[in-house]
Amino acid sequence: MLRNTAQLKALTEIIHTQQVTHIGRAAHPGFDEQKLWLKLQDNFPYIQYVSAYSSTLFEPDTLPLKISELPPSFTPFRKAVEEIEPKSPIATATLPPRPKRVLDLAEFKANSSYNIKVAAGEAQAQQQLQQYFQTDAALKYKETRNALFGEHFSTRFSPILASGAISPRQIKQSLTQFELQRGANESTYWIWFELLWREYFYWYALKHQHTLFCFSGVKAKTPKTSFYPERFLKWCQGRTPSALVNAIMHELTKTGWISNRARQIAASYCVNELQLDWRYGAAFFEQHLIDYDVAANWGNWQYIAGVGADPRGGRHFNITKQQALFDPDGEYIKLWQGEATLQLDSQDHVGWPLEDN
Repeated sequence: MLRNTAQLKALTEIIHTQQVTHIGRAAHPGFDEQKLWLKLQDNFPYIQYVSAYSSTLFEPDTLPLKISELPPSFTPFRKAVEEIEPKSPIATATLPPRPKRVLDLAEFKANSSYNIKVAAGEAQAQQQLQQYFQTDAALKYKETRNALFGEHFSTRFSPILASGAISPRQIKQSLTQFELQRGANESTYWIWFELLWREYFYWYALKHQHTLFCFSGVKAKTPKTSFYPERFLKWCQGRTPSALVNAIMHELTKTGWISNRARQIAASYCVNELQLDWRYGAAFFEQHLIDYDVAANWGNWQYIAGVGADPRGGRHFNITKQQALFDPDGEYIKLWQGEATLQLDSQDHVGWPLEDN
């Protein structure tokens, strides 16, 4: 609510000083974002408002089901839509010159020594998209997608999707062209599969509204977890008994990005080993991820915690097995300095010191 108030205040000032007559947006599934959009229309009814589904593959009228009928899990949704071809993306518009009083990116300095390359703006996003499909990475994506690090193991489309610099329809169009030229296989299908997961969570968030953020999730199932301040702090700082989890959290806080598998491992450890309220983990990811997407982030955390779209009631990753599979030589742990700590708790859940046995 405080964030919405600050955003409304800032937008109000812009509307008055710039004499705004039209406001456009990409339709957003977030509960708070929808409330802000409606509040703007209430406060400024004389402005013309345009909302477009530019961050989804489909639109409500092209889906084969109503949003209220969205299946409780991904697979039925995928089977219903995966053969439907999304609308072709529209051509890039020619924009007027940008305002003179706009800060250049050069005026901002990154405060991290672990900088990662992230496309800024549509032109760079298009370049990144083209460069990816100029390689053979798409033909091996299914084999590499669960890696923790490496070259071309991930598409890294998530930051440019989250920022709106590119649309999922543009990615699907490039993927289809690649398949026509180079051939389709399980890996190219898996890129489409992942786009459909993202799509599912968009409509999932729109359907479930504020329950996306509720402890008991969309299933109204109360997890047997709580909030332990010391455990949560150690998880955030990468000071847990798991070297792999520590490395993951170090990469996240230093770069703002971790792989999909790393997110699953960190979330599972937070919920299962540390027995922490999943919402704190989701909020920490929201704070740090450069590719933060409200629907995908909170939807995936619900999934891991067993209060969301997982038909099996949650996922518990065996950390020892994950390390053996994806970092058997400890290269990732060494890269991100993921040394394990022996003691997890020195205090109980209300902050009282634990006695040594």
